[in-house]
Amino acid sequence: MSTVLKIWKKILPFAKNKFILTILIFIVWLLFFDRNNLIDRVKELNHLRQLEKDKKYYIERIDKDSKRLEQLKTNNKNLEKFAREQYLMKKDNEDIFVIVEED
Repeated sequence: MSTVLKIWKKILPFAKNKFILTILIFIVWLLFFDRNNLIDRVKELNHLRQLEKDKKYYIERIDKDSKRLEQLKTNNKNLEKFAREQYLMKKDNEDIFVIVEED
């Protein structure tokens, strides 16, 4: 109980002034209890930053895939190479050997 009294004695000089007390209550209310409190605000800002990073990644990925798609549409050799590498397609008189490297 003595620690509570010590803390109260430190706060008491500020509590005598009603303006300071009102400002302190207002600040505590904004930091913890308000709908837009500080804790939720920081979480939302972090979430927004992550979404912006994701957006940047997906835009870069779309550009890369669009260029790759354009190459596949315009050149038959690139299309054949893509089909052979990705889908293991082959000609009638060929054999395919897949080499898997283990790390």
